[in-house]
Amino acid sequence: MDARFLGITELTETPSVAVVIDVMRAYTVAAWAFAQGAEKIVLAESLDEALALKARHPDWVALKDGPPAPGFDAVNSPAVLRSADLTGRTVVQKTTAGTVGALAVKDASLVLCASFVVAEATARLLRTGGCDSVTFVVTGEDGRADEDLACAQYIARRVTEPGTDAAEFLRRAGGSRAAAELAEGVRQGAHPDDVALCLELDRFPFAMAAAREDSLMVLRPRAVPAPTGGARV
Repeated sequence: MDARFLGITELTETPSVAVVIDVMRAYTVAAWAFAQGAEKIVLAESLDEALALKARHPDWVALKDGPPAPGFDAVNSPAVLRSADLTGRTVVQKTTAGTVGALAVKDASLVLCASFVVAEATARLLRTGGCDSVTFVVTGEDGRADEDLACAQYIARRVTEPGTDAAEFLRRAGGSRAAAELAEGVRQGAHPDDVALCLELDRFPFAMAAAREDSLMVLRPRAVPAPTGGARV
């Protein structure tokens, strides 16, 4: 598989297959939302759009980066979301990097959104789908965020080498600037457990695929068949 690793601003053409990576925290949060029962996640282009969608659909759950704000129901924290009952709900998500990255490749034939918690399911989907060329969108720090790059490189490696050990990739993510800022409380709207939750490998057995639905970019979980022999996802 030919893998490219690009920042959002480096995307000069629409890739055929894109995997958008945001470890800390957009696509760890999204996975937790699905685990808590959410039906779908609408990726908003702006805070104003998120609030407008919430106004039109009061039963939707709106979340954003940073501290709590009027009109939003939650912050972009996996630790906060893990106690929420989202059964059958629609979540509207707007973040600094993750949602921006997905919207930047919205015309790709396949858009997956990923983090470590869905790494193996994502790799397996790419592997079974026979994807010859994949662009990994490294969303943080203009493509230089080591937690996102490490996760992207790990998933890419797992596609062709399923036995790849995650230890070094997780170590890099744990030593990243984003992890330090979350741990030190530099980033608002964070929970002390966020870093640990973002570094949980293969917590969930599904991948996450985004596609246009009417005028919106919508993320949904995608089941990935387990390999024969009962191996753990």
